[in-house]
Amino acid sequence: MTPTTRTAPSTRWIAPTALLWALAALFLIPVAWFLLSSFKPGSELFTWPLRLFPQDWTLDGYRTAWSRFDFQTYFLNTAFVAVVTTVFTVFVSACTGFALAKYRNRWVQAFFLMILATTMLPTEVIMPSTFAVILGLGLYNSLAGIIIPSIITATGIFMFRQFFLTVPDELLQAARIDGAGEFRIFFTLMLPIARPIIAVLAIFSFQWRWNDYIWPLLVLNDQDKYTLQIALRSIVGAENIDWSVLLGASVISLIPMVLLFLVFRRQIMNSDISSGLKD
Repeated sequence: MTPTTRTAPSTRWIAPTALLWALAALFLIPVAWFLLSSFKPGSELFTWPLRLFPQDWTLDGYRTAWSRFDFQTYFLNTAFVAVVTTVFTVFVSACTGFALAKYRNRWVQAFFLMILATTMLPTEVIMPSTFAVILGLGLYNSLAGIIIPSIITATGIFMFRQFFLTVPDELLQAARIDGAGEFRIFFTLMLPIARPIIAVLAIFSFQWRWNDYIWPLLVLNDQDKYTLQIALRSIVGAENIDWSVLLGASVISLIPMVLLFLVFRRQIMNSDISSGLKD
């Protein structure tokens, strides 16, 4: 019997690997162009033929952006919104997910289905009603008006519910027999074992709130309360756009997200549960 000829693994993976490198380069080119353009003087940005690398490297765009705009205030406002929203989002999602996973009641399941149904609604659809509520509560033009509507996310609740369903009910029954109350079970037993879900949701929630643009644009009117994304929008004038300043300011605004990725890249790369996440 003639032995079957098998393709060597190193040869078999050449084509898929080359395809992946080509796709990676395709996605990397716009990012590299954007980053390198921030080091070009304004006179080089639209010269023909286009060049990827600047002829005269300059930091004028960064210097002007840093001196012209109050980045400290914008960074603090954005960081406050992102951190507070992330903390509350994780806590509320964990509480709700635990209740939906471990308490038996037909209305609880009906409530979960209604929460799940909200994922099919585009965010823009519920914006008018949400804005009316924020206006009625007197939270217009305040950071609280950005934070409160963003706390509850169906994605976070779904992630925690699915995770807590994998925890055996016998573990909770044993804790109850030992005299543990429901709050103690949740805080000392369930939350510690849900650390991977907490890390994944916290990373994505921080990213969502840092990059959020539409909702802060609707709610904020005072320039001292602007977040970074709204401040960047103010650089773009009606007719004259200072592109070198806009590029420098955009790169500065991305630095925290890059640091977040570098610090938590292992959790982000391993977050299989995050597939299909929707803000």
